[in-house]
Amino acid sequence: MKAVIILPIAALMTLGLTGCNLYSNYSRPEGLPVESLYSDSTMQAGDSLESLGSMPWQRLFTDAPLQRLIKEGLESNTDLQIAMLRIDEAQAGLTAAKLAYLPSLTFSPNGAITSVDGNKASKTYEIPVSLSWEIDLFGKLRNAKKESQALLLQQTACSKAVKSQLIASIANSYYTLLMLDEQIKISDSTIEIWKEQVRTMELQLKVGDIRENAVSQARANLSGLQASHNTLLRQQREVQNSLCTLLGTTQRDIERSGLDSQQLPGDIKVGVPLQLLSQRPDVVQAEMALAAAYYGTNQSRAAFYPSLTLGGSVGWTNALGQAVSNPGGWLLQALGNLTQPIFQRGKLISNLRISKDEEQIALLNYRQALLNAGQEVNDALFAIESYGNNLDFHKSQSESLERTVKSNEVLFRTNNATYLELLTSRQQLLSSRLNEVADKVSQLQSMVTLYEALGGGATED
Repeated sequence: MKAVIILPIAALMTLGLTGCNLYSNYSRPEGLPVESLYSDSTMQAGDSLESLGSMPWQRLFTDAPLQRLIKEGLESNTDLQIAMLRIDEAQAGLTAAKLAYLPSLTFSPNGAITSVDGNKASKTYEIPVSLSWEIDLFGKLRNAKKESQALLLQQTACSKAVKSQLIASIANSYYTLLMLDEQIKISDSTIEIWKEQVRTMELQLKVGDIRENAVSQARANLSGLQASHNTLLRQQREVQNSLCTLLGTTQRDIERSGLDSQQLPGDIKVGVPLQLLSQRPDVVQAEMALAAAYYGTNQSRAAFYPSLTLGGSVGWTNALGQAVSNPGGWLLQALGNLTQPIFQRGKLISNLRISKDEEQIALLNYRQALLNAGQEVNDALFAIESYGNNLDFHKSQSESLERTVKSNEVLFRTNNATYLELLTSRQQLLSSRLNEVADKVSQLQSMVTLYEALGGGATED
């Protein structure tokens, strides 16, 4: 009878709250800087429906050794494995939230032996199965399920962010190795040239064509080049070790091709800002955190309203109000419980205030994630253009310096140029060649940064 009275009352209260936020779904807030994330760029195609970020990594990174390294990293990287376990945890939480709609069953047999004033003891027992079912009148269970769904999407986006970052880190380390390989080659050839120069100058010193200070200066420059070469070898080893750590393996030599075989995509398309919003994992992660906070606020609101629980038990007992020695009969019970919080010492109000603040924090984090995404895309776009221009400038500089060095070598042999002029031109040529290599790699790495900034790497070919 109690449950019969409670249900109509609860139904009326539910109808009175149909317009409340307790039952509304999360929607993306308005006024976010979505349409102004990108600045103008000659490498940008704002009306493109296909974005660089949607390109599978196998199509962007066509170098075979690099593809093998990325595949190995995706299989063995520790951070990515942890992210996948976080997804499994979120899936378990969502399953629990869905099952909260179902009644719970409890089997709790008990028995007792009672003796009064030393009389013969009587034995009683009950073997009940109890049922409890919470009716979701005011959306508490619904919002808990929605929050769990948002958390699952958040963890999934987090996993994609880890994957995208891992692919970018492997590619950047690989390109750094190629840069160091090329710089070591240039350093080797330059050292050989300087060794030959020192031998020639030592012969000239013996016949009195040059002075001792010129030979000493040449030897000092050779030692400096050898020290720089040794530094490059150390950096090469460190990058290899760092790359092995990313791959989740022990230290080893990394198989790789050459810098000349690396090519940029011919047509760079960024896409519209909304596409960045839908693809970049950390932006999705921030939005799902906002959605989870929204449903958390709804749960805090729902705590102010009554909760209805239906329960009952069925079982077998020999304790039916009289002393019996054999099983007496069935035990049946039905309950209905409506609980309305009245005074909770400010706990419910404080929880709601905290939930609202957390929702605002999540909104600000989401907005900042959008702004960060726009900045990173713009920086990467400009960097690709800038390093490309620098590469052209340094190539032109190297061509001019090569002619200058050849001319100064001839003039120096005929005593028409000083050793300082020859030394200066050679040092400038070495610096320009090293800059060429650095520009090429920086341009490649800027492309990787742009790819990551657009959420690339989360899709498979």
